[in-house]
Amino acid sequence: MSEPTFRQRRLGRALQLLRERARLSQKDIAERLRYNIAKVSRIENGQVPDYSAFETMLDVYGVIADDQEPYVEMWQLAEEKAWWHQYRLEDQGYISLEHDAAVILTFQASYVPGLLQTKRYMRALFASVRSPRSKKWVEDQIAIRTRRRQRLESDKPVRYHAIIMESALRHADREQLSYINEVAGLPTVTVQVIPDSVGLHEGYNGSFTLLDFPYPSDPRVLYVEHTEGSIHIEDPARVKSATLTFKHLSKLALIPEKSAALIGRLAAER
Repeated sequence: MSEPTFRQRRLGRALQLLRERARLSQKDIAERLRYNIAKVSRIENGQVPDYSAFETMLDVYGVIADDQEPYVEMWQLAEEKAWWHQYRLEDQGYISLEHDAAVILTFQASYVPGLLQTKRYMRALFASVRSPRSKKWVEDQIAIRTRRRQRLESDKPVRYHAIIMESALRHADREQLSYINEVAGLPTVTVQVIPDSVGLHEGYNGSFTLLDFPYPSDPRVLYVEHTEGSIHIEDPARVKSATLTFKHLSKLALIPEKSAALIGRLAAER
């Protein structure tokens, strides 16, 4: 079974909060729905209930008709098949986070960030993996990343702030470097570069991404990729620590105008 999407987890969290506000246990609602407790737990962790069960939950939790619309919208979004479903993505957990985010803050120590990559750079990355991938897999991944980039220029664009180490740009060709500066010109995009001259800093601990969402009740999420996969973290203390690290790295980095000038110089040398 695939990992629940951000929208599904949001619905589950909302239903859990309603249950707790009504001072009911998982056992109480399981008895009302004739479910076992394990199924109620799965729903609160992102499994979408059928609409009949969902309506019963709202009724039992005391949500009156006039107040149900936001929860119905959450259920509809959780049930909706997103555009990436056709690709059978292994990392749909992150794609769904990125898709719904209002703000993305990313620090990249080794590569050009995904939303700033050209197709040629993507192909070079996929060709470098230890286990060869099929041509279809590569083309699907390129299509996915290209589609993800649309968030930067949509009617409601995501606010995107990328901090990149200069060393991560060493294997980028002129086209890739020029494209970074092109995207950095968008009003909702900020790109900063930490020059090699800064020396050792916290960024050498690894890349990470922070995501904010339009719903005030949704926590900021920390997303980290590693050799064997990835993890997203909502623990407030760890998210706060990563946020402070991002702010510190932003202070170490060149301001956007000087970053663009450095990227331009690197492009001219290619």
